[in-house]
Amino acid sequence: MPLVLINFLRLLTTVLSLLIIARVVLSWAAPSGGGGLVAFVYQATEPILAPIRRLLPPTGGLDWSPFVAILLLGLLSRILLPA
Repeated sequence: MPLVLINFLRLLTTVLSLLIIARVVLSWAAPSGGGGLVAFVYQATEPILAPIRRLLPPTGGLDWSPFVAILLLGLLSRILLPA
């Protein structure tokens, strides 16, 4: 795999993980809304989190999909991208 593609995929998984973490923090800090940045974070992460949310049963009001998504992104990064 070309080095440029490897670096791009590493950057993509890192940025997606950071956006998911930002979404979790934003949901605690400003759950009722926000500006354009909040909308961007939600729009960028929803395609990743929604399928996971459909598979996981709700547990006591906690959304485990961000945790699972970050684990899956890390696992994919380690499996597909050489060190």
